[in-house]
Amino acid sequence: MTTAPQTGYPQPPLDWLAVTFFAGVHGVALLAPWFFTWPALATTLGLHWLFGSIGVCLGYHRLLSHRSFRVPRWLEYIIAVLGALSLQGGPIFWVAGHRLHHAYTEDEVKDPYSARRGFWWSHMLWIFYPQPQFFEYEQYKKQAPDLARDPFYRWLNHYFLLLQVPLGLLLFWLGGWSLVVYGVFLRAVLLWHSTWLINSATHLWGGYRTFATPDTTRNLWWAALLTYGEGWHNNHHAYPHVAKCGWQPWEVDVTWWAIRTLALLGLARDVKLPT
Repeated sequence: MTTAPQTGYPQPPLDWLAVTFFAGVHGVALLAPWFFTWPALATTLGLHWLFGSIGVCLGYHRLLSHRSFRVPRWLEYIIAVLGALSLQGGPIFWVAGHRLHHAYTEDEVKDPYSARRGFWWSHMLWIFYPQPQFFEYEQYKKQAPDLARDPFYRWLNHYFLLLQVPLGLLLFWLGGWSLVVYGVFLRAVLLWHSTWLINSATHLWGGYRTFATPDTTRNLWWAALLTYGEGWHNNHHAYPHVAKCGWQPWEVDVTWWAIRTLALLGLARDVKLPT
């Protein structure tokens, strides 16, 4: 066992496979200036929204983790696949970790990405020092039994990484290597860091607190813009099962707009709102 420099808590050794994978994706993303085209940039922005706002924020987070609204099972599966395409882990892994984050917010042992262990730990180092209770399936699945009972979610949780192959082939067919670099690698890096800012920055930097929650969560306007509304994090921690994170007119919540659209179309029901 090694010792974490942030807190002195014992933790597993550095996972060099994870370091190599993330470094490799970042490395390819740095080639983006040499592959620039306007369609490639549009692909990055479009997939960042589709996999980020719809897949992760709406799907993994507000739908699967908190059940703040419901949709037909076929649509839930489609949205979960979009979340898996974000390259942020399978649905059972993601939901389990997030539920632990809410159950033990900022606890330095029980919260997978506790901000009390420092910015970089909560931002990304928790992935490079994987603790068994958060990364071993037989342990973390206990936090998401509703998903673990479903054969589709078990399959998606195991094979989510392979979904990048058909995505990459499709992008290559549509526009060559420029779309692959921008649509897979650059998109993944930008989406990783924007999502990770919710674990780190919204617990540590500036912003304002509307609710006196027993943690350090903040509402950060710029983080909300980067994450389609997730940056209104103090609101969310005060009422995690509410479908909207932005409560005030100036608190832009793009993901809520999508949920509202689904409700207007009759596809979302039992939408939980502030009382």
